Amino acid sequence: MPGRFPIVYVRGFAGDTSGINNAVKDPFYGFNEGSTHVRVGARNEPAFHQFESPLLRLHLDEGYHVLVEGGQEAYLEAHDEIPRESIWVHRFYDRYASTWGDQPERFRLESAALDLLRLVRSLREKSGAPRVHLVAHSMGGLIARCLLQKILPDLGEDPAEYVDTLFTYGTPHGGITFDVGYGVLEKLRDVTGIKGADVFGPRRMYEYLTSQARRVGDGPPSGWDARRMPEGELSFPTDRVFCLVGTNPADYDVAFGLSSATVGARSDGLVKIENAFVPGAHVAYVHRSHSGRYGLVNSEEGYENLRRFLFGDRRIEVSLVDYSLPAERDVTWQAEVMVSVRGLPIVTHERLAAHWCPVQLDAEETAGGVRTPLASVFLGSDLPRPPGSPAMRYALQLRVLALRARGGFLRFRDHLEQASDFADTLVVDHRPGSGGEEVRADWNSVIRGTIKDHTPENVPLRDEEPRSGEWVAHVRLPETADPLLGFGARLRLAVTPWS
Repeated sequence: MPGRFPIVYVRGFAGDTSGINNAVKDPFYGFNEGSTHVRVGARNEPAFHQFESPLLRLHLDEGYHVLVEGGQEAYLEAHDEIPRESIWVHRFYDRYASTWGDQPERFRLESAALDLLRLVRSLREKSGAPRVHLVAHSMGGLIARCLLQKILPDLGEDPAEYVDTLFTYGTPHGGITFDVGYGVLEKLRDVTGIKGADVFGPRRMYEYLTSQARRVGDGPPSGWDARRMPEGELSFPTDRVFCLVGTNPADYDVAFGLSSATVGARSDGLVKIENAFVPGAHVAYVHRSHSGRYGLVNSEEGYENLRRFLFGDRRIEVSLVDYSLPAERDVTWQAEVMVSVRGLPIVTHERLAAHWCPVQLDAEETAGGVRTPLASVFLGSDLPRPPGSPAMRYALQLRVLALRARGGFLRFRDHLEQASDFADTLVVDHRPGSGGEEVRADWNSVIRGTIKDHTPENVPLRDEEPRSGEWVAHVRLPETADPLLGFGARLRLAVTPWS
């Protein structure tokens, strides 16, 4: 069955030996932890919502199994065959803990990546699956990238033959930087290697993210970007990578809130938003913190994005195209985007100014038919839908706002806070069929009554690029957007099969 590969979870940074000792106490390194908090209650108060953990949910929803008989390694050694639908936790920290009685080794990220390769090889051999899914939190994503970008290429192996997809929760793909200290804190960390945290600095990242064939000198060359994955021979395709980005630093209470205060508001409390994704990968922004009761891993938002990325069969790329903004001096244009999928209690993607992550629109670059990506939406035709609803439905809320400044300071004289210059919601009904994609779309401003009771009766959108290998259609923005975005402004929907 497509997508039915073993899943390997890789946890994040634990710090020094005491932190490692605490981490290894958990049989599943924390991926078994759920939560009961979700911010969907009245008056913006937290409401009870029981999320069972990504480990248990994959067991319940997708029929995956956790196979342990005294230990995963013991199970693998005792069985010649294992099911593809199995979940494994890469317990790379165990040999660095002092609780087992022996003198622990000093943690090295490259060793953790090499151990990950041994586990992946064993899972491929015993499951018969050609590849595995890697799911990683925080530093775990860097261990996975070390495997893909250094360990396998140095062995002359193609990483795409070992790993099918990589999903990261709050990984510092661009390292960890701070809003305070003018760079002094980063330099002190990298020089002293305090608690092993130098793995988040550029010199160490260059070492473990760069294969021997791509190395230039001992340190990172000028302009090197740790976030970027290499292209060309023996490289892993970025369109098989999904980065979940947290935008809520307030609920990250590590070190009594000192971490979030040091890293700054534009973060999940530990990782800056700008450092939490790989350019070219699929990205979703959710208002969750790095960890804790409102953390990314133990959240409904994280799980629903993970499930659809691993097991969905349709990928929709939504972009704003052919728009032309007024070229006003000292005006910055931004778009806010939210994506909702019918049947889910959360939004799967939200880029809001209040969360420090709106989509930036450049008025000077709009004349040449610019395409601004807004969202990647993954759907599954086999996933549960409401009774009597043959179509998969999602909604994309789009708001456009202007920020006016003078002399470098924002102007508020004629400003209306939280009031957008354009706002509407596109409701899309998607029904895959033997004859191709059947897609209907309506703007909420023309839908009569509630969206729940809306039955689209318009003609399905036609494929405008039948020879491109993907289904493509454009939806014109409502007339109310014409004075702001121009008559030709449209949303581009590009659908491709996904497995």
